[in-house]
Amino acid sequence: MIISHKYKFIFIKTLKTAGTSVEVFLSEHCGANDILTPVWPAVEAHAARNYSGLWNPLREILMDPALFMRSGIRDLYHRRRFYNHIAAGVVRKRISAKIWKSYFKFAIDRNPWDKTLSYYYWLKRLSPEGFSLADYFAGSDFCLNYPLYTDSRGDSLVDRVLKYERLNEDLGEVFAKLGIPFSGSLKVKAKSEYRSDRTHYRNVFSEAQKNRIEREFEREIALHNYEF
Repeated sequence: MIISHKYKFIFIKTLKTAGTSVEVFLSEHCGANDILTPVWPAVEAHAARNYSGLWNPLREILMDPALFMRSGIRDLYHRRRFYNHIAAGVVRKRISAKIWKSYFKFAIDRNPWDKTLSYYYWLKRLSPEGFSLADYFAGSDFCLNYPLYTDSRGDSLVDRVLKYERLNEDLGEVFAKLGIPFSGSLKVKAKSEYRSDRTHYRNVFSEAQKNRIEREFEREIALHNYEF
C-alpha cells in the first residue's frame, strides 16, 4: 500500500495483480515523506517507509467498533498503522478526511479464473508436495479482492480499479494524470518465479471448477464484466 503526498495518490494493493511490481516501480518515484508498506518477501529495489506508529483511533471506534475490537486494537498495540494488503476502508479511518477526499485512489483487479490459477500456484509453492488443484478446490480459500476496495455495501471506495489484463495501458493513463514519469512498461516482474506453467486457465479448469469460481467471484465478475 502506498500513500504518496508527493503525487497525491493512494494505491490499495490487491492480491495476485502485480501489486508488488507496481510498488517497486513507484518506490523509486515517491518522496521521503510518502508512506510505503513493506512487501513480502522483501525486494531490494523497494524502500518501505513511514508506515508504522500510533494514530488516533477515535474514527475507527465510532465508525465500526466491532471491527476495531477484532483487529484495530491489535494494530494499535503493535503500532501497525499501515500494512501490505490493508483495506481501503481501514486506510480511510487512519488518515485525515481531507487527504482521503483529495487524493486519487486506485487499485488493480484481475480476471477471477486467471487470478485463481495464479493463486493456486502461489499456494502450491508454500504447501506440502503433491498439493493438487483438486486439493485447492476442496478448501474455501479464494483470492477475493473486492473487500479491499469496496465498503460493506459493495460500493467502490477507490476512484478507479485498473485491469490487470491491460495493466501498462491503464497505469499509463493514471500516471499521466498524476504526473509520474512512465515509459509505458513497469519493467519489473516481482514474484513471477512462483509460476512456471503458463497453460491458459481455459485448458486447466473443469466445468465444475469453472462454475465454482463463477459463484465465489460473483461480485467481482459483476463489477468488472469479466467472462470465462
